[in-house]
Amino acid sequence: MKKSTLAMAAAACALAGAAHAQSNVQVYGLIDAGVESASNATPTGGSKTSVISGGMNTSRWGLRGTEDLGGGLKAVFQLEGGILLDSGAQDGPLFKRQANVGLEGSFGRVVIGRSFTSVYDTVISYDPMGFAPYYSWATSGPATGPGKYGFTTAFDNLIKYTGSTGNFKYGATYGMGEQTTGQSDSRKVAGNVAYAANGLGLMATWERINGNTVAVTGNRDENTVYHLGASYETGPFKFWGVMRDYKLVSGKAATADVKATTWWTGVAYKGIPNTTLTGAVYRVNVKNVAAGKDADPTMFVARYRYALSKRTDVYVAAAYAKSKNGQLTGLSRDDAGFDTNQRGVVTGIQHRF
Repeated sequence: MKKSTLAMAAAACALAGAAHAQSNVQVYGLIDAGVESASNATPTGGSKTSVISGGMNTSRWGLRGTEDLGGGLKAVFQLEGGILLDSGAQDGPLFKRQANVGLEGSFGRVVIGRSFTSVYDTVISYDPMGFAPYYSWATSGPATGPGKYGFTTAFDNLIKYTGSTGNFKYGATYGMGEQTTGQSDSRKVAGNVAYAANGLGLMATWERINGNTVAVTGNRDENTVYHLGASYETGPFKFWGVMRDYKLVSGKAATADVKATTWWTGVAYKGIPNTTLTGAVYRVNVKNVAAGKDADPTMFVARYRYALSKRTDVYVAAAYAKSKNGQLTGLSRDDAGFDTNQRGVVTGIQHRF
């Protein structure tokens, strides 16, 4: 009896261990903080030095996991929230960045909830600065002016598909508007295709963001954005070039459309052990204002990054932004500028877990 009981207990433990091995849950995060000094950072034109959160990447933490369902099918989930490291505060809603669940198999991956879009997933790999809060205009231009001429990084109420075939990756994201006035109001749609082989990368993306129908005109705002980009890697060098076209057609009466084209290019050099040197230029060609009134801002960026380990880096980045026609601009895509130019230097440390 005792031998039988022990055998059954051992078998139960083995089965439990096997079942547990089929599931995987990971706690992960990225902690990035530094100090920035910037000119023309106040209404009176003064400089400012600040402790910042997210110099190279936005600080975040999350949970993600999979469960093997058999036959090559997996259940997947992800929960991710932002952290303001300078204050310890939560950056927006608890899981602002990711909150989704879905299935993955030979067909690709489908998730439902909130997630980054197919456009974000593609364009982020074509930004030399990696969407660095300090400093990149790949998600949007500077905050100064009537529009930032960017794209929507994440959708609520979404269904998202990603897949691949050979050297091609593709995806589509649909964000439901959930309006009683019709399926098209507040609807969001995004798609992408990318190719990578022999050091060459090519990509194209498209998105359409709808507003709600305006009763007076019977029309709605329609925001359309597309990207075309290329990258090439040879030896220790990698080069990028991207164009984004932005157009907002207003559904309101007597309201002008908003148009702009953003260009960026950059190069990274990894020929020195543990070191990455990056340079980039971003330019926004504003088309929605009268001649002589457009800012057409340009930003130049250089960054030195040194890997202390596989998980920890230190970095220094410097940037300079300027505008035309006496218009205001700044380095930040979040904070308005106070002059026609701004200089900034940020140094920091990043750890990934």
